[in-house]
Amino acid sequence: MTRQPPPPEGEFNKLVDEQLELAAAKLPVLTPVHPSPVDHEERQAAHANIEDLLLGKAEATPEMLEELAALQAAPELSEEELARQALADGGADGDTSTPE
Repeated sequence: MTRQPPPPEGEFNKLVDEQLELAAAKLPVLTPVHPSPVDHEERQAAHANIEDLLLGKAEATPEMLEELAALQAAPELSEEELARQALADGGADGDTSTPE
């Protein structure tokens, strides 16, 4: 098999451009699709957490204040109770025989 010399640089670029134009002409025209509320449910904003409050990104809601008050009023857990809860929890895999 004999090798043909490559075409001059300008001819090769012209050939590639022509092939690209032919391929582009065969592609369907895509129109952008904008989502509408009918197509999907709007994403709800995540509720604020303690970090957002401390950084001044959110205002405390009455529900958050109630939850904080309940946490402060809750009795402190002993080391034994914390250990019991840790051993009873199956962790990410849900297997209580391999506590986290």
